[in-house]
Amino acid sequence: MNFTQSFKLAVNSLRTSKMRAFLTMLGIIIGVGAVIVIISLGNGLTGMVEQQVEKVGVNQIYAYTWGRGDGTTGNITPEEMYAFVDQHPDLFDGITPWVTGGQGVRCGSEEYKKTNIYGVSEDMYRMETGTTLDGNRLARGRYLQYVDVAQRQNICVLGAYLAREAFRGDALGKTLSIGGVPYTVVGVLEQESDTMQEGGGDDQVFIPYPNAMRLSGTSYVSLYQLTATSREMVTAAQAQLRDFLQDFYNDETGEQFYNWYYIQSMLEQVNMIDSMMGIAMAVLVAIAAISLLVGGIGIMNIMLVSVTERTREIGIRKSLGAKRKDIRRQFIIEAGTTSAIGGLLGIAFGCLLAIGIGTIFGGMLVASLGASGITFNATPTLGAILVSFGVSVGIGILFGYLPANKAAKLNPIDALRYE
Repeated sequence: MNFTQSFKLAVNSLRTSKMRAFLTMLGIIIGVGAVIVIISLGNGLTGMVEQQVEKVGVNQIYAYTWGRGDGTTGNITPEEMYAFVDQHPDLFDGITPWVTGGQGVRCGSEEYKKTNIYGVSEDMYRMETGTTLDGNRLARGRYLQYVDVAQRQNICVLGAYLAREAFRGDALGKTLSIGGVPYTVVGVLEQESDTMQEGGGDDQVFIPYPNAMRLSGTSYVSLYQLTATSREMVTAAQAQLRDFLQDFYNDETGEQFYNWYYIQSMLEQVNMIDSMMGIAMAVLVAIAAISLLVGGIGIMNIMLVSVTERTREIGIRKSLGAKRKDIRRQFIIEAGTTSAIGGLLGIAFGCLLAIGIGTIFGGMLVASLGASGITFNATPTLGAILVSFGVSVGIGILFGYLPANKAAKLNPIDALRYE
């Protein structure tokens, strides 16, 4: 008996008892569907992270420089950081200090108490991409320029929320008050979140960082955002920056105070998130795979029952010349066919469920993040489908071997006598 004949017999056997066959496949269907859904949702989350990172830029490096925390000359200055970046043009594209100027902006008689005020440099804006280092685009006007920062000019760039609320969308050239000082609006950023609200991501003002230092009353900068020349140079740039800060913060005894600064890159964050998500997905897939194991046990049990029910048939086939390998192959193919059909049904079930959950969950997640231009795609991948199907067939063959071997070893005389 060849493979085709064995396959037809297997299909006919499943047709004779459809409900039993379906219940046998149920564990495989649930297991395969669960694996596909988990992998699809995990890929969707990973894709969201990658989109957000690409928007900001994976070559960003953040240096937190607390120093001694007492405002003395022991704290590194922006001028020293700028000089360091200028010495390594092969590693760094630019640098911007980040200074928080507090909250609260006044326009006429209206006060916007939750508006965030940030001090940055002209390097916050990337001419080649037309975006800020945070991925925001200009809707109107221009961004801060070198002369604005160097001369500490009282100019600012507004977020979309403040431009709408304070100036009804016509903010360019208008004046508002920051810390009691009038500032002229030279630029307005595009709306970032789907729903703008007070104190949100669109409710912010950017001014030259020296102005923000004066506004906040600080004499040093605690956060610098540096841009590496490329993704490949991030590690080297980060190492060079670490060496520089270690040398700078040496005390008289030569001891290095690592708690005076902290360095982290977007690349490190991405790798860490990918690693955590990979571990979480592996655990979830392993849990879902328990259903496949249960499905395999179910196939083994039903095949043992099938062998018992068809003992007389096995005896007849052996008396007509069928060999052990023929009997064994027939039952293995039957078990594999059962699991394969279950795997196909599980793939269909998993794909539909993944798309449905992805549409609902993804829409809720994107809306909660309030991020424009970010999408959630939970479409099952070909790799996940092929792996799930292969595992389901393999489980059927593996758990079907014991009943098939039992059938192959039956004594034909005893089998013919079996009632």
